[in-house]
Amino acid sequence: MAVKVYVVYYSTYGHVGKLAEEIKKGASSVEGVEAKIWQVPETLPEEVLGKMGAPPKPDVPVITPQELAEADGILFGFPTRFGMMAAQMKAFFDATGGLWREQSLAGKPAGIFFSTGTQGGGQETTALTAITQLTHHGMVFVPVGYTFGTKLFGMDQVQGGSPYGAGTLAADGSRWPSEVELEHAFHQGKYFAGIAKKLKGSA
Repeated sequence: MAVKVYVVYYSTYGHVGKLAEEIKKGASSVEGVEAKIWQVPETLPEEVLGKMGAPPKPDVPVITPQELAEADGILFGFPTRFGMMAAQMKAFFDATGGLWREQSLAGKPAGIFFSTGTQGGGQETTALTAITQLTHHGMVFVPVGYTFGTKLFGMDQVQGGSPYGAGTLAADGSRWPSEVELEHAFHQGKYFAGIAKKLKGSA
């Protein structure tokens, strides 16, 4: 029976969506793993999104809280808002009270990836403040650590990402994930899927 890895994200302008696609590819590269990508519901009206210059949402299924329970492991992705997850992702977590009551997600591995506007805009705090959501659900946080190798130490170019997970820097929205950031995302997906597979196999 395949190990189900869900990549669940929110993205306003598409930067986190790009990372999510690579994470899915990485997870799918692990034998016996079935990866699926989802987006959480948008909470802003179309009129407001239009004024923000946000593009139309991609053709990615919108997940419900109950569907999280079907996964063997979940990677959550979101942009930062003042060093914390965007309100859309927080609203989604706030709707998981039923799962929390039954502890339906307890013991499941979880990972995090993110996008910030600048280097000091929350590449670590966004992940750190998100871990509280996983903790209350009893999930097992799986950081990518430094398993990506020396590229995480690169100083020749600006890059996002940290031991907590893959990341990108969007600047004013015009900067898209670099090749190294996308490689980091692919690696995180592959690494996480391997851990999820081991955990399910030992259960």
